[in-house]
Amino acid sequence: MAHALMDYDGPCKNIHGHSYRLDVTVAGYPIVEAGNPKLGMVIDFGQLKSIVNEAVLNIFDHSTVLNELSALGNQLDLNLVFGNLLLVPYQPTCENLLLDMRERILTSLPDNIFLVSTRLHETATAFSEIIEKFSDNGN
Repeated sequence: MAHALMDYDGPCKNIHGHSYRLDVTVAGYPIVEAGNPKLGMVIDFGQLKSIVNEAVLNIFDHSTVLNELSALGNQLDLNLVFGNLLLVPYQPTCENLLLDMRERILTSLPDNIFLVSTRLHETATAFSEIIEKFSDNGN
């Protein structure tokens, strides 16, 4: 994914790319229903992968993400150049991208699955992380 930071005072104001890596941790109770093909699983990893793919990767992978208010974002022909231009209502920093991705995942998870943490690596050594506070009893 590529991005540029509007009005930033460093080189990241220019369009550049990263090989982002998204880590998603969930929790829940293992299925105990006899005869259930998912017996012993909290969630089938394939189902979780499908949720993350549909909610995040299919949208952001190989895209150019720009703040919709940036001068670049106002050039409609950029989609012809970049192919997959994604204009967002925020500065596309690692932190804000993670908040957006987290929300997309949260709205797609089954009710009995809890998001524990999300981490977005922008580089091998730079990342943002959200660790959730939650209780499965509604508190």
